[in-house]
Amino acid sequence: MSKWNLIIDVARCENCRNCGLATKDEHIGNDFPGYAAPQPKHGHDWITIKRHIRGEGTMVDVAYLPTMCNHCDNAPCLEAAGDAVKKRDDGIVVIDPVKAKGRREIVETCPYGAISWNDELQLPQIWIFDAHLIDQGWQEPRCAQSCPTDAIKALKIEDKEMQELAMRETLEVLEPELGTRPRIYYRNLQCFTKCFIGGSLIQESDGVVDLVSNAEVSLIKSGATIAKATTDTFGEFKFDGLDPESGQYVIEALHETAGNARMNVELGKSRFVESIKLTT
Repeated sequence: MSKWNLIIDVARCENCRNCGLATKDEHIGNDFPGYAAPQPKHGHDWITIKRHIRGEGTMVDVAYLPTMCNHCDNAPCLEAAGDAVKKRDDGIVVIDPVKAKGRREIVETCPYGAISWNDELQLPQIWIFDAHLIDQGWQEPRCAQSCPTDAIKALKIEDKEMQELAMRETLEVLEPELGTRPRIYYRNLQCFTKCFIGGSLIQESDGVVDLVSNAEVSLIKSGATIAKATTDTFGEFKFDGLDPESGQYVIEALHETAGNARMNVELGKSRFVESIKLTT
């Protein structure tokens, strides 16, 4: 059977927060019996945008990560809450707004912190994938509909097809080691979770310093070349997707007329190595 999944492209998210605002617009003050009680006007963000800044100097980037209920296939809330939480045949998880009343312990079961507690209604609540709209024939939840950069896409396909797609397009889920089997997938998650090593190349001739474009740069780890890049018009290069605190790397640069350079770099957080000088 086809089931719902959400694919979020971290590289496309610009922190406009339309996804969260659309969700609030749909749920604040609106009761959908069997699906969700009204979302509180204040204090709840069923969709949260996390921010991560990487780099230093003149090479800095910012990534935004929309997070919400992951609608896990092996959700801890399902196991702990009995019939107060149900997994629909289409993959969507719904907390029953009647049976879950007073069950604050359900909030603590989510390792992602995606369950909110409604003090007024004494009710645990989540983003329900807009299941009430899906059941009316909508092809996507409002968070996807409202995204101006197409960073969020809803997809209803067979599980096998989804796994093949995830493998083919290098899609990732949050904290896979938890074994919860989320249905929220991320493209370009490395923008948030990984580090980069960047730098700029220069040459000096007769006291004049110039940037070096079209130079070949190699990144070496433990004696093996793991990535290659070419400097741009500004003489800059960037190697992304590196593990934080991953230790010693070597940068080797070569240009047919400007010369070459070699530098050791220790990677903790993302690094920018400015003005690497090529010599002949």
